[in-house]
Amino acid sequence: MNALRTLLLSGFALLAYCAAAQAAPQAQELDRIIAVVNDEVITQYELRSRLIAVEKQLRSQGTQLPPRDVLEKQLLERLILDRIQVQFAKESATRVEDSQLDAALRRIADSNRISLTDFRATLEKDGITWAKFREEIRDEMTIARLREREVENRVSVSEGEIDNYLSNPDSLAAANDEVHLAHILLRLPEQASPEQLLRIRARAEQALAQLKRGDDFAKVAATFSDASDALSGGSIGSRPLDRLPNLYAETAQKLKPGEFSEILRSPTALHIVKLIEKSGGSKGAPTLKQSRVRHILIKVNELVPEAEARRKAVGLKERLDNGADFAELARLNSNDLSASKGGDLGWLYQGDTVAEFEKAMDALAINEISPPVQSQFGFHIIQLLERRVEDASPERRRLLARQALRERKADEAYQDWLRQMRDRAYVEYRLEDR
Repeated sequence: MNALRTLLLSGFALLAYCAAAQAAPQAQELDRIIAVVNDEVITQYELRSRLIAVEKQLRSQGTQLPPRDVLEKQLLERLILDRIQVQFAKESATRVEDSQLDAALRRIADSNRISLTDFRATLEKDGITWAKFREEIRDEMTIARLREREVENRVSVSEGEIDNYLSNPDSLAAANDEVHLAHILLRLPEQASPEQLLRIRARAEQALAQLKRGDDFAKVAATFSDASDALSGGSIGSRPLDRLPNLYAETAQKLKPGEFSEILRSPTALHIVKLIEKSGGSKGAPTLKQSRVRHILIKVNELVPEAEARRKAVGLKERLDNGADFAELARLNSNDLSASKGGDLGWLYQGDTVAEFEKAMDALAINEISPPVQSQFGFHIIQLLERRVEDASPERRRLLARQALRERKADEAYQDWLRQMRDRAYVEYRLEDR
C-alpha cells in the first residue's frame, strides 16, 4: 500500500483554503492561540478555517452536522495530531523536495482538468496564497511519507506467516471477498489509567446509543471518532477482507450490509464497525486479471521540461491517430528500456504499475490507444493489446499473501505509532479560554 495516495485528499485542503479566504475578515478579529503543541501554536484562525471547510464538506455529502462545539473539538484534535507528525518529520529530516511537490501539484491540477497556471490563478483570484497552499500540500505528502518510513517499511512478514496464510482455506475465501466498511475509532492512551478507560468507554457507549436510536453513522463518526477518516463518514473504502486488521475482518464476516457492531476493543482503541457493502464470495484460489500493453514514455527531466514533454507526447498521439506504426514510434522516441521491443511491456498484473498508468490502462478497450497520461516518470501513451484472467501462480500467491499480511499489520501498527506520538507530545489547550 502506497501511503502517498493520501495526496488525493488535497481537494479537502483546497476547500479549507477557499473557506479560509472567505472567512478572513472575521478571522482576523478572532485570531488567538488556542493550543500549544510542543514549541508551536495553533490559532483560532486555523481552526475556524478548517471548521468552515468541514461543515461545507459534510453538507455536500448530505451528512447531518454534529453540534458546532463538538465538531470544533474534534477538528482541534486533528490539527494537533497533524502538527505532531509534521514536527517529527522535520526532526527526522523527512522532507518533500520542491520538484516532488511541483509534480504533485501538477497532478492535482490535471485531476481538476485545468493547467497548473490556470489552477494557480484560480486560487489567487479567490484570495488563496499560492505559497501557503503549496506548504499545506507539502505537509500532507510529508505525513504520508512519514507513515511509509516509520511504520509501513518496518512491518515484517515471515515465511511461516505466509505458509499459514496459504494453508488456511478462510484466507483464500477472504482474498476474493471485498467489503466496504465504515468505523468509529476512539484511541486509548498507551498508559491509560482506569479513569481514562472509563471516560473513553462512556464515549463509545454514547456513540453506540446514538447509532441504535437511528442517528446517521457519518454524523456519529464526525462527532466521536479519532480516526483521520472521521469527517468522511468514517468510511475506509472498499478493501479485500484479507487486507483488513483481523478484528475488522472477523467482525465484517458476522454483519449484514447496513448493520454495525457492538463496541470492540483492540490494544490501541475502541471501535464500532459498520458493513456498508460486500461483494465477491468465491471460495477457490484467487484469480488475477492481466493486461498486455505497450507504451511510449517521454520523460521529464532537466533537459526536457514538462511543457516540451507534453507537446511531444501530444504530437506522437496525433501521428498514431493518423495511422503511424506504434512499435516504430516507440523504438524511435520512447525513453524506456521497452523501446527496443516496440514499447511492449508484456503481461502486467494489477498493482504492477503506478496508479495513473493502471487507471488509464484499465479504461482502454482492446487495441485502443490512450491520450498522453502523466505519471511521476513523465508522459505515457498506452495501447492495450490483450486481457486475460488466470489462476495465480504459486509465486504470485506468495507475493499476494505477503502484501495482504503487510497491509493488515500496517493499519494496526500505524494506530499504535500515532498513539505513542500523541502521548509523548506536550499539548496545552487554550480553547476554553474565551
